[in-house]
This record gives sequence, C-alpha cells and structure tokens, in this order.
Amino acid sequence: MILNLKTTVATCTLIASASAAWADCGIESGSVRILSNDFDALAAIAEAASACASDTVEVTSNRTEEHKNIQVPALTITPATYTVAIVATNSVVPLMNDDLIRPLDDLVAKYGDQLAESQMIRVDGKTMAIAFMANAQHLYYRQDILAENGIEVPTTFAEMLAAAETLRANGVMETPIASNFMPGWNIAAEFVNTYLSTGNDFFAPGSAALAIDNEDGIAVLENLKAMTEYMSQDWATYDSNSQKPVWEAGELAFAIAWGSRAGAYIGDDSPAPEIAAVTRFSAAPALGDSTIPGAALWWDGFTIAKNISDEDAEASFRAMMVGISPEMMEANRDVAVWLIDGYEPTDAATGVIADLQGGARPYPMLPYMGLLHTAIGDNLAEYLQGKESAEQAMSDITSAYETAATEAGFLN
Repeated sequence: MILNLKTTVATCTLIASASAAWADCGIESGSVRILSNDFDALAAIAEAASACASDTVEVTSNRTEEHKNIQVPALTITPATYTVAIVATNSVVPLMNDDLIRPLDDLVAKYGDQLAESQMIRVDGKTMAIAFMANAQHLYYRQDILAENGIEVPTTFAEMLAAAETLRANGVMETPIASNFMPGWNIAAEFVNTYLSTGNDFFAPGSAALAIDNEDGIAVLENLKAMTEYMSQDWATYDSNSQKPVWEAGELAFAIAWGSRAGAYIGDDSPAPEIAAVTRFSAAPALGDSTIPGAALWWDGFTIAKNISDEDAEASFRAMMVGISPEMMEANRDVAVWLIDGYEPTDAATGVIADLQGGARPYPMLPYMGLLHTAIGDNLAEYLQGKESAEQAMSDITSAYETAATEAGFLN
C-alpha cells in the first residue's frame, strides 16, 4: 500500500486551491449503488453523490455498521449488489483477496483530475482505492472537570488511570472512562491500538507467525483490564454509537473514540451544548514509557466493484468524484480530517492531527491481520470479566489465530 498519511494531511493543510463548481455530473446513464459505514462524513459524501441522480442515472446508498459483513457476499454475485464499497484500511483487504474490486487507473486518468497523488491506494502498482479521509481513535476529555480538579491532560494510560482515581477520590465520578469495549471488532481494535504504542510488530518479519505473546502483549491486556475498573458496568455494550449519549449526559471525563465522530460531539447542533463547549481532544494515550500514541492510523476511501458493467463502473466513479469534491468538503469541514484539496484542519480534527504528530502507526494492511483481529475480539471478554488470566487469554488468542491462519494457508 502506498499512502503517507502524515504527508497527506500536512499537504492538505497547506493547499487551498479553488475548484470549479460542479454544474452537473456529466453522467448519461448508469446505476450507482453505494455501501458504507454509517457516520456523518459518509452521509455527506452519499448526499453529494446523490445529486448525480436523474431520469437515466440511479444513485442509492446503504449506510450500515454491518457493512464489513455485507461487502464480500454483496460484491461476489454478478452483477454485484453494490457498485461502490466505501472501505477503510482493513476492510479493503478481503475485497482484494477475493478479486472483487477493479483497478481504477483508467477512470482516474479520465475523470480524476481533482485527485492528489497521495489519495491513490496502490497495490502491486495498480490503484485499487481512492482515499478521502484520515481517521484514528484518540482521547476526548472534559476540560472543565480536569481544570477544577488540577489534572493535566493525560499523555499516557497510567496518567489517565491516575486522573480517574483522583476524580473518584474527589467524589466527582465513580466511572469517568469510556471506550469501545464491546466484544468482537471493537475490543479487538482497542487491543490493536494499545499494542501499536509498544512499537512492536504483530507478526514475525516477513511471516504470518504471531509475535504478540510477549511481555508487551500481556501489558496491553492488563491495561485494558485496568481501564474497566473505571468504566461503567455496561462497558461491554459500548461502541461508537452508545458512547455519545453517555458523554452528552455528563457522565464521563475521558473517552477513547474515533476522530470521525468528534465533530458531532462539539457541533452547534449538539443536544448538550454545555458539554460540547468544554469537550476537547488530544492524542491517544501511550502505554508505559512509550511516547507513541495508542492509536492506529486509518484511511477511508472508495472502491469500485469488479462484477458490474463498465457503464455502471464509470457512472459510479464519476458520482464519487462529486461525492468527494472540494465543494462537499467545504460544506462539511468539521466532520472529518479530509484528504481533499483545500482542507485545513478544524477543531474537530485536533485529536487525529495530534496522533499523526505523535508518531502513531498505521493499522497493518496484511492479508492475515483480519484473522488476528477476529481472534482477539472473540477471546478477551472472559479475561476482562475476571474469569481467566491474561496468560490464558493470550493463549486463546494465539490458538484461535493459528487455527484460522493455517486453514487459510498462511501458516503450515
């Protein structure tokens, strides 16, 4: 994969060029069917792309948190159920592994003049996706609560836990921390984020052999368990959607959450404007003596299905060029860290930019990383609930991963 997020964001910060307004999409006919995750930035893109609909052009979208489970079967059939799959760093890998998306170089050459070189996601020299935003999880904190209790903004997990203990001791909050600890994909992402802070790799060099069963891997598990001591008893139900109302209810001082959600927390239309006014963002905490933020850097972008007609592929690419146009970005600056010409970071981008500046590492774009992510997500709940040791949890993760990797042909 070729994409330097640090360079891309820095470049987008410096560039501010004007682009001609889209008078129309120029699409004569075709069907555009978009599958994506469900958050504000993707809603803005889908809405902009929908302007291309006409009597001869169909534009529909399905925004759902189940998109990862839907995309492979939906793109496997002919014709594919969706012509566009909006993906992230990890979710593009299964589509490439199963040869379900098409190279975009010809379409880029014809209709991609607005794109920067850094937006091209290339695999084996072919452009397989177009990136339009950067994303990462980072720290959300209540500036007023910290100031009132003499607490500095935490830069490490130890500092955050110490701050939580201070708030508990002061009678401010019993459970001031929240994170996406729902078993499955979410808790696995928290493990990945924290392990990246150690500076270690997940696999032996040039191999699918697992390399997390070590002192640092155990430290990551112990850190996750320590966080649950300052979290609601309902921590296992928390994902991106369930965290926000708890924050807006004033029940939290710290949260680890996605940068793509930050704008909604501080927007003028917040249902809790008094909370929005004192919400601030910083880099994700680091683990132990590390200075690397405990966050994976991600890109979000779009792909075009292989099992569709060339007419629909062209219509879909051109509609997505409108969807990710500078005009769309200008109208939605606060909802993402855009990798689009003319973007300048807003207050909502503070946390992602801090992750970038702190040296956060990218999520591994490896064909077997998804198997590890699943193994982690399926084998942490019992440990976090105090039913087994960290060593047993690590053994369970290792066994589940090695079984899956062997079945997939990555391990002998």
